[in-house]
Amino acid sequence: MAEYQNLFTAVQPSGAVHHGVPLGKGNEPRFGQPVLFHLLGRLGNAQIGPIYLGTLGVAATVCFSLSFFIIGMNMLASVGWDPVQFIRQLFWLALEPPAPQYGLSMPPLNEGGWWLMAGFFLTASLMLWWLRIYRRARELHMGTHVAWAFAAAIWLFLVLGFFRPVLMGSWSEAVPFGIFPHLDWTAAFSLRYGNLFYNPFHALSIAFLYGSTLIFAMHGATILAVTRFGGEREIEQIFDRGGASERAALFWRWTMGFNATMESIHRWAWWFAVLCPLTGGIGILLSGTVVDNWYLWSMKHGVVPPYPAVFPEVLDPALMTGVKP
Repeated sequence: MAEYQNLFTAVQPSGAVHHGVPLGKGNEPRFGQPVLFHLLGRLGNAQIGPIYLGTLGVAATVCFSLSFFIIGMNMLASVGWDPVQFIRQLFWLALEPPAPQYGLSMPPLNEGGWWLMAGFFLTASLMLWWLRIYRRARELHMGTHVAWAFAAAIWLFLVLGFFRPVLMGSWSEAVPFGIFPHLDWTAAFSLRYGNLFYNPFHALSIAFLYGSTLIFAMHGATILAVTRFGGEREIEQIFDRGGASERAALFWRWTMGFNATMESIHRWAWWFAVLCPLTGGIGILLSGTVVDNWYLWSMKHGVVPPYPAVFPEVLDPALMTGVKP
């Protein structure tokens, strides 16, 4: 007999499609006829639709589309409107922020103005979508945990593209729009400020990043491991003894050294995931505004020991006096 491994949904009970709970007053109706897709059901819920956007959803979609269009058209223009080169070089194309001489002013469109416009519409779309998430949760009488988790990601986005550039007095400090260009910006940023590995908030952010992925993987694996006992049906597990939940909690206590419940593991995962962009944003915000070199800062505060003097000291020619060229 083959070992039971629930890595995808093998059995999909199907019945009448569900149109969702009734909407309160002031809400627009959902649209679209719900349909079932078997292949999607192997990964999650097989039902697609009906769709609800509402005023905030439509406004967020329009703003995001405008931002996406501005970025795409500028990238296409940078390769001479050649669609072949656009596809070929897509990962290297970018919409760059204004040059340093413009400071926080509005530059010409082709010298950073388009970047400001794209950033404005992208930020507006995120804010509108956040408000939509908050209001939908309230409409369903849910907690607003998802909205505040999304706000943590928006915090990091605003630090990179708005808060820190304003504090530095120049839009040129912001991140370009592009796939590889924004990675290049990250590498250059780290070199400029003495290696972000010595930034304690960066270290915390990475710890929470790895921790959240570990906790999420462990939680998912644990529940899948007890689905043979009905572990995914959490309501029944409240009353059952010797069932899936008790086995899963005992497994964590045996292997990890602490108890985990259906509630506590989600709280751990929420906090780890939320603290990742929060601490990362703090580390980025302090770079250049408070700390100019994280390696020297770490040396001064005893975070890391100094490297041994293996090679002779190299003098910076720009700091040498009395030397004729």
